[in-house]
Amino acid sequence: MFRFFDISLQLNGFPIKEAKAELRKIQSIPEQEFEIFIENKKKEIVDYHLKNNSSYQELAGKTNFQNWNDLPIMTKKDFQKPLIERLSKGFSLKNVYINKTSGSSGDPFIFAKDKFSHALTWANIINRFGWHGIDFNSSYQARFYGIPLDFIGNRKERFKDFLLHRFRFSIFNMSDDVLEGFLQQFKSKKFDYINGYTSSIVLFAKFLRQKKIVLKEICPTLKVCVVTSEMLFEEDKILLEKQFGIPVVNEYGASELDLIAFQNRDGEWQVNSETLFVEILDDNNIVLPYGKEGRIVITSLFNKAHPFIRYDIGDIGILDEKSTPKKPILKKLIGRTNDIAILPSGKKSPGLTFYYVTKSIIEDDGNVKEFIIKQTKIDTFDIEYVSKTELNLEQIHKIEDAIALYLEKGLVFTFVRKEKLERSKSGKLKQFVSLMK
Repeated sequence: MFRFFDISLQLNGFPIKEAKAELRKIQSIPEQEFEIFIENKKKEIVDYHLKNNSSYQELAGKTNFQNWNDLPIMTKKDFQKPLIERLSKGFSLKNVYINKTSGSSGDPFIFAKDKFSHALTWANIINRFGWHGIDFNSSYQARFYGIPLDFIGNRKERFKDFLLHRFRFSIFNMSDDVLEGFLQQFKSKKFDYINGYTSSIVLFAKFLRQKKIVLKEICPTLKVCVVTSEMLFEEDKILLEKQFGIPVVNEYGASELDLIAFQNRDGEWQVNSETLFVEILDDNNIVLPYGKEGRIVITSLFNKAHPFIRYDIGDIGILDEKSTPKKPILKKLIGRTNDIAILPSGKKSPGLTFYYVTKSIIEDDGNVKEFIIKQTKIDTFDIEYVSKTELNLEQIHKIEDAIALYLEKGLVFTFVRKEKLERSKSGKLKQFVSLMK
């Protein structure tokens, strides 16, 4: 078989063959020896950046270290300076992989990876998708992602999609007429899998529910759906599996790092321990035991071009009690640290709490397609929603009662019906936004 995906990576200077061999080598390390491997890689990457990266030397305030827990916690704000000032010795803008984060956390930045590290990221992604019978060199992808709207950027992305055996559904307009067009594509093309942003794929599933269609019945080649970049709620997963007729797999990653966690065949959200070291920290930067909720802090073990050492990604989560050094399991991803609502009583609540509470109520009859919540004042929230008809008083009172029960009384809500919701340039939908300064 012609392995065009692998060849395209190799031609672009990413040594995928060597990266796959390295990944296999890491995966063959026995469980009882894996903790030693992790400790050695942690020391190796820190020593490398303390010796070769002036930006990290300045942040750490030292050129060698004894205690891992004494190392500084890096945040996105540490990267708000020109990339050239953050690269390690021997690396330039011409010999690294360069990309930028989406900025969904409010602090976008440009980052770099050395080419072997980026190849290792792809080796990992290929490996994980392979768990579910997907081969990037042959499987045909139905891609629910954003796309540049300028002519050159759009053509470039479409050409890349053609070469990499994927068909892109542009998600900036998802009216019923457009979704009907999506449906026709599934009738005429032999897609192997769906991959893309959670909210857009859920919207398509709701359209199918409305039409009483199971997608696999009209596109029998479909094997699996992989959702990414946005929260997947349990009820949405049930909806997707019912309307698509295929398993739904949850992916959690960060462009500046790697694939962070991927649902395995046993339904566990398996953390990438091969190229990353994931810690859960409290507000005082103390490492929490498995089972405790805290900030997700990640170290990239292979990226020599740019340090990501004890990097606070901005998310809150829990590692399962049954985790091991070789097989950590992400028990729960709660949301982003900047998506916290401060309430009049002083209580802090993850913004997604509002989303959970209102979601089950306003979607009872399938009228509401999607919605977001914005905190405009300490006690005031706007709920923007897309629906066939306006919410009635009974639904509004139910939402207010549920929020009073789960959060606190006295909060003010304004319900704003819209034709479509505002998405980021990449097409992501931010489900809770605090406009509080």
